[in-house]
Amino acid sequence: MGTESAIGSISSDQILSIVTWIISTIGYWKIFKKCEVKEYWAAIPLAREYHLSLCAHKEQEGQILVAIMMFIYLYRIDSFLFDSMTGLSFVVLALMFASIVYEIRIFSGLCRVFKKKRGWAALFVFFEAPTALYFGLSKKLIPTQTAEVILTQSDLAESGNSAETIEKGLTVNIKERTAVDFFRRKYLLRDIHMSIPEGHMVLLLGGSGAGKTTYVNAVTGYEKADAEILLNSRDLYKEYGKMKYDVGFVPQLDLIRGNDTVLRTLSDAAALRLPANVPAAKRWERVKYVLEEFGLSSVQHSLVEKLSGGQRKRLSIAMEFISDPTLFILDEPDSGLDGVVARSLFEKLRKIADEGRIVMVITHTPDRVIDLFDDVIVLAKDSARTGRLAFYGPVKEAYKFFEKDSMEEILLAINQKDEGGEGRAEEFVGKYAEYAGGKAVLTA
Repeated sequence: MGTESAIGSISSDQILSIVTWIISTIGYWKIFKKCEVKEYWAAIPLAREYHLSLCAHKEQEGQILVAIMMFIYLYRIDSFLFDSMTGLSFVVLALMFASIVYEIRIFSGLCRVFKKKRGWAALFVFFEAPTALYFGLSKKLIPTQTAEVILTQSDLAESGNSAETIEKGLTVNIKERTAVDFFRRKYLLRDIHMSIPEGHMVLLLGGSGAGKTTYVNAVTGYEKADAEILLNSRDLYKEYGKMKYDVGFVPQLDLIRGNDTVLRTLSDAAALRLPANVPAAKRWERVKYVLEEFGLSSVQHSLVEKLSGGQRKRLSIAMEFISDPTLFILDEPDSGLDGVVARSLFEKLRKIADEGRIVMVITHTPDRVIDLFDDVIVLAKDSARTGRLAFYGPVKEAYKFFEKDSMEEILLAINQKDEGGEGRAEEFVGKYAEYAGGKAVLTA
């Protein structure tokens, strides 16, 4: 009786929807198999649409479609549970129209891959289940290409190198750094090994998307990788709570409050960056030292918003330097500064390195100050757009290795061709792996 009542409560429209969904799932299951995509994604809403876009070589359209559909789903759930958001009905209608546009783009791409006329895209939109079933079951329909970028690793083999631990300095052994992006695992970094002695100032060079920020986050422990990061022989990941004060990072954009004085800004930084057990007298002593060290004593009572660009940049650096870090990393410290001011700033960083620290710098204009650096790290994207180590060693050795005369020319050599480069990244990644000889450290 109960079973009959339950069946009777299901409308014919609901039964039709369930049957249609099952038929379309079978069709997409077979399509995904032909396109070398994991078949089970066909049974998962949103994931189905994204992976179908991979089969159609329309990944960007698939990402947008998934975002649109997610909003529509959330709206429907919210309206059903709370009977709200009725004012957004026009917006939802617009999004539903947009979803149809992107579906047509994806289905058109799928028709091209299966060598069918674009008119079949309309059949997918209005008669999705039988059309998907036909494309999936027909033995005559074979895709001309499998889904692109499904394999997230390139064919470039791992080097097998490993950096030797040094007692005084930074030892980096990154096996890999991965992330999940739209239902699939992506490799952000792989196979990066180096040992940087204390007292060295190092340039971190790489094109857009080469993994510079990801590398910095992994080395500082902000976003841990499958890696071993040793600073003065101590494991940064295992002792992060104790060692976080040994690492300073200055981002490209500062978050300094303009209506605070320089002195107040540094005092607040000292309270945050120095260990809680540091006495107030020593904290104040450190603030005064940093003010003098960075030439800010004369403006210590000035508001931050009144500082020049160079003074504000020095203040940003001073805020991180307040903790007396062993490893000091700076992202575009010369951004927005003219040549003379930038040169003065880098000379200050050179002095900091000479005091026994490791200074690592990202800059888009390295050639104007390259004489101040000891070493250069070159990161490059392989064919799967994973950050790889193309070189680490002395600046002079880098010129010989790449057979170039400037850092700008080196960058052009490793950049992809669609970025205006020579597209030789994997060539140099492989060359360096062999050249490093298992140590991943080059000497002058």
